[in-house]
Amino acid sequence: MKEKDAVKELAGTDELVCTEARSSISDGIIVTGYMTSIHLKVEPAGPSPASSIVLFDALDGRYHDDEKTIEELMYFEYCEIWTDGRTASSGARKIQTNVIAGDENSDEKRMTGKYAEYDIEAVRQRDHLLVRIHDGTKTTEITVALPDSSRFAYIGLTGENCRIFDVKIEKSDEPMPYDYIPRIAEEISYIDSEKGDIPNIQIDSQRSDATIGIPIADGTKITFHTMSLPTARLIWHCPYIVIFSSDDEKVYGENYKEYALVRLDGEDCENNDLADNRLILNKDDDFEGWDAWKAGNLKGFDCTVTFERKGSKIILNTRNLGISIRNATTIKGTTGNIYAAITGDQCAITDIEVIYPD
Repeated sequence: MKEKDAVKELAGTDELVCTEARSSISDGIIVTGYMTSIHLKVEPAGPSPASSIVLFDALDGRYHDDEKTIEELMYFEYCEIWTDGRTASSGARKIQTNVIAGDENSDEKRMTGKYAEYDIEAVRQRDHLLVRIHDGTKTTEITVALPDSSRFAYIGLTGENCRIFDVKIEKSDEPMPYDYIPRIAEEISYIDSEKGDIPNIQIDSQRSDATIGIPIADGTKITFHTMSLPTARLIWHCPYIVIFSSDDEKVYGENYKEYALVRLDGEDCENNDLADNRLILNKDDDFEGWDAWKAGNLKGFDCTVTFERKGSKIILNTRNLGISIRNATTIKGTTGNIYAAITGDQCAITDIEVIYPD
């Protein structure tokens, strides 16, 4: 299964033949904060030809239409957008269409008696997605408000009574500005509760956000409330604790060095070139199995993480829902200020309190 990586969109070809509606559909083209550009030609292959894209999410990044596979691979469809600008919503909160008319006599019009030619641009920012379709005479902008920020979004090329060919896909190397897509619906937030010592964070995807760095001293304690987002479905959709150093006290900040990443599901913390890690996980009588553990995360619980530090050695301890974790990190080379931060995957972290030793 591929939950994050793009798949081979047209299974190694650049052509797709659609007889009936959605009789053929490409593998998913993932839409991210980096602009995706798709060029394609569409040739009629029957009466009333039409080409479209389907916006969806699935664990394997592919379109599905049978009930069993939809359930197994958690297929979720947002909407369908036709290249003439029509839309049909399935699971989107809201869709807004804006047509920018061009000169019908423009030399840029790319229509012949045999095929039509389109350029499609797509980008996503949190719970909003923008699709822009150029057909040579006009530009159609479709803004889609997704039901959440956690699911992935894929484009599937499809149509009816047409042949889609000469498909070319390019992705930008630079992310689009944070406010590139105008909002058409309110942002869905799960962190509107009371704040603690540092701001609450909502982590919509793997390590998409993190708290500021918390200096680690011998006896430092962090408490917080965690709740997995409604879309969470996997064991590792939970908080992580990262141990690091950086000049600006931020995860991925200036001169960032990461020494340990400890997931609260107890996944083994790997060694790296900067530190050796030894993780011990114990399950006590309160542990009722992983299904119960995931259910507990969805319901939410209070968590405490404590640190012991002796120079270059840092010991992290925490216990949650019947799991006890002890991770010993030994940093190689010289050490200065070392920080801890809370991150994770598909979870909301609130009411964060930091207690420093006297």
